[in-house]
Amino acid sequence: MKAAAVQMDIKLLDKQHNLAKVLDRLEAAAQGGAKVVVFPECALTGYCFTSREEALPVAEPVPGPSTDKIAAAAKRLGVTVVVGMLESSGNDLFNSAAVIGPEGLLGTHRKIHRVFLGIDRFDAIGDIPFPVFQNSHAKIGVNICYDCSFPESGRVLKLKGAQILAIPTNWPVGSDTWQHIPKVRAIENHMFVIAADRVGEERGFRFAGHSQIIDLGGQALAEAGDTEETILYAEIDPAAADQNLVVRLPGEWEFDRIAGRRPEMYEPITRSK
Repeated sequence: MKAAAVQMDIKLLDKQHNLAKVLDRLEAAAQGGAKVVVFPECALTGYCFTSREEALPVAEPVPGPSTDKIAAAAKRLGVTVVVGMLESSGNDLFNSAAVIGPEGLLGTHRKIHRVFLGIDRFDAIGDIPFPVFQNSHAKIGVNICYDCSFPESGRVLKLKGAQILAIPTNWPVGSDTWQHIPKVRAIENHMFVIAADRVGEERGFRFAGHSQIIDLGGQALAEAGDTEETILYAEIDPAAADQNLVVRLPGEWEFDRIAGRRPEMYEPITRSK
């Protein structure tokens, strides 16, 4: 199966422009053969808001107008899409990623770990514990940007059966996350990682690019540069992520990072302090 990561520039507060670009890139990715397509964090809205009040007008419920249009395209193209957006739910505002397949909306992941930057200074903490979204294409888990800095975020999705870790992100220049984290999360969890970052500038922040598709062994199947808008493609086999035993030399060098876990030794991880 071919997967894609869309690296794109985003206009702050211009949701119609961004939605049109998402739909255009989705069409192009599908024509390129992709069945799973990941877009950046806050792809529909931009990220560097100065207040909750500024962000609220471009947030919308899920399902809502934007996800309805993306769902119609996903159905027509036969693809599964992960796209970052601002989600309104009652009085709450979430930094979310909608996951949409040919069959319609599969749900949202709401960012669970917030960094003191951009909209994350003003939104609500995610309240749904790392769902896995499943359809005929794959079992997909999502970490939004800073979520992936916490190894538990990837591991809990692996334990729930995720085959692909999608990372919609807005890594700014100055962060070295893109150099290390996607590869580490892939190799430690024996899962594919699709990280879609943005490029361009927003309110003084430049974004790092370097979107990536990483295989089960932590090797980059595709990686973008730091300035260009592009679509990355790679062939992956999601079902291979379910075969956790790695055999380097039969009977002499074999390991399984899931079967080898020792949960009884990890009790401090579950403490809040």
